[in-house]
Amino acid sequence: MPRDIQARTDAAGDAGRVDAVIVGAGFAGLFAIHRMRQLGLTLRCIEAGDGVGGTWFWNRYPGARCDVESLDYSYSFSNELQQEWKWSSRFADQSEILAYLNHVADRFDLRRDIQFETRVTAMRFDEKRDVWIVSTDKGDEIEARFCLMASGNLSVPRVPDFAGIERFKGKWYHSAQWPKEGVDFTGKRVALIGTGSSGVQMLPKLAALASHVTVFQRTANFSVPARNAPIPDDDERNHKARYPELRKAGLKQSSGMSRIPIPTMAAQDMPAEERTKFYEELWAKGGSARIMTAFNNLLRNEEANETLASFVRNKIRSIVKDPETAELLTPRGHPIGAKRLCVDMDYFESFNRDNVKLVDARRAPIQEITETGIRTTEAEYEFDAIVFATGFDAMTGALNEITITGRDGRRLKDKWVNGPTTYLGLMVAGFPNMFIVAGAGSPSVKSNMVTAIELHIEWIANCLTYAASHGALTIEAQQDAEDEWVQHVNEVANGTLFPKADSWYMGANIPGKPRVFMPYIGGIPAYIKACEQVVADNYRGFDFRKLSASGS
Repeated sequence: MPRDIQARTDAAGDAGRVDAVIVGAGFAGLFAIHRMRQLGLTLRCIEAGDGVGGTWFWNRYPGARCDVESLDYSYSFSNELQQEWKWSSRFADQSEILAYLNHVADRFDLRRDIQFETRVTAMRFDEKRDVWIVSTDKGDEIEARFCLMASGNLSVPRVPDFAGIERFKGKWYHSAQWPKEGVDFTGKRVALIGTGSSGVQMLPKLAALASHVTVFQRTANFSVPARNAPIPDDDERNHKARYPELRKAGLKQSSGMSRIPIPTMAAQDMPAEERTKFYEELWAKGGSARIMTAFNNLLRNEEANETLASFVRNKIRSIVKDPETAELLTPRGHPIGAKRLCVDMDYFESFNRDNVKLVDARRAPIQEITETGIRTTEAEYEFDAIVFATGFDAMTGALNEITITGRDGRRLKDKWVNGPTTYLGLMVAGFPNMFIVAGAGSPSVKSNMVTAIELHIEWIANCLTYAASHGALTIEAQQDAEDEWVQHVNEVANGTLFPKADSWYMGANIPGKPRVFMPYIGGIPAYIKACEQVVADNYRGFDFRKLSASGS
């Protein structure tokens, strides 16, 4: 690594000055520590939790499980790591993923650069000295040349906003703020509010323990079975023997998953009877990725989408015995896959239990939390515990919680008042030397997140090397380049069915949040090509400056 990249901080020898601050110690933050060390940078990682893991540290709720297959949902940067770690099941649960990330932290000695139980509260770019001043809730002020925002897309829970919650005499919990010691619901009367991915995963676990569970559903969601099972030894051996080849194959798949075939046929090109049989085979195999990529136009053509949507609706009706409950659980009004497609283990089957009841919270909205439970417009219910599976302020929440001030005193939150704008999802014009990992404007949550993270960290490492070799002190996205990329991201999204759903991809779950489709839906291969073209054209759209504007 050229020495120039460290020139501004090495001389200080001060614990309050580093080359790079990394925010977050989940999948992105851990790999960022490892990769930045390889560049010879001094760094500090700031993590709010008392351990590593990010999303998988906080989301400890019963049933929490990944919907990407374990053999793909793992790092590829170390073949030794790939070979030594053994996943117990096809879709790993929270505890196993957290154990994996702790293993990674220990194996690569990453903890020594992490400051735990600390939150970044503010970041200000000092234009005279080309450094970021990073403030924390512990009173620290850290100076850093570079900031890598590995703060995650699903890391700011949507806090329940129901009137009267402070009066409730029982216990209430949020899926993303689950107690480490767990919760015993045995014999309890439980309310479950929310039927997105967290609620869908939780219900079977709650129903198995509680005396009664009442599910409050505002919007019915599509869900498909996981069919989770232990990974056969032969399958694991074969996969590990072909890991390099399979990782490359994953980069040619829109979702970045190596175990998913690339579709070549439109849904309408297959006869209806044969198509239904194909869907049946995929339903039996389980998982969302395979069934959503059965055909190449499921998320671009409404007629094609309806072939799958109607198939899943019929499945719900065939599983749920009570016709009225089945109809309430049958999604309408949005294309399948346009909202996150849930993956479950006996979710719909749980409504056949005598101790599970479904309440239509759209017809009878929740009015308030009372001392003893919940009051809707139609009835009052008594509970011992309330569980909120109400989701996150996704994609932008973690960044907007920090007061980030760039050039000319402009705050990121103000710039993003109409929705997030980035160049390649990596940088924001007016905020030099600040990199975003797998955020808005990149494939991010619409791909295998670990693949997206590794692509971004590698790109950032190469960019810093390029900057150092050219004696640059700052790297900054140009406003025109950012505008063009945002336009491209919007055009690609508008060519799909995604904007037809009120999803958290669109910010629709947060009152007052701009309705903008935030991820780049063009897919991993198209995104890689765009990034490679920018680099090949000498980092087109980025300014590399030897001196700040004020010092030139």
